[in-house]
Amino acid sequence: MEKRKDEELADRFLEFTVRIIKLVDALPKSATGKHVGSQLLGSGTSPGANYEEARGAESTADFIHKISIALKELKESRYWIKVINGVPLVTPKRTETLLDECEQLIAIVAKSIFTARKNK
Repeated sequence: MEKRKDEELADRFLEFTVRIIKLVDALPKSATGKHVGSQLLGSGTSPGANYEEARGAESTADFIHKISIALKELKESRYWIKVINGVPLVTPKRTETLLDECEQLIAIVAKSIFTARKNK
């Protein structure tokens, strides 16, 4: 049985969250590593939860609000991943595909917001 698009996206958000947690655990235990890790842990684990809330939205406006929070958190996660690369706190190869997935999720969520606003 083929998965629906929203279920596939939910799976991608879950995998993104798991990968964020693993990346944070791999960061150095220095003051910088702990600070950046804490910031990324918050922003990187939030989008999936917000997406799940959006899936159960009570209205289009509620959906747009909740999915917009997911977008904001994805953009913050992208920033912290770029900081990790810039320092670098881990090898850039460690974050390459994660950053790409973050960019893809940003594009998908932004398009969902655009479509929901258009169809409102």
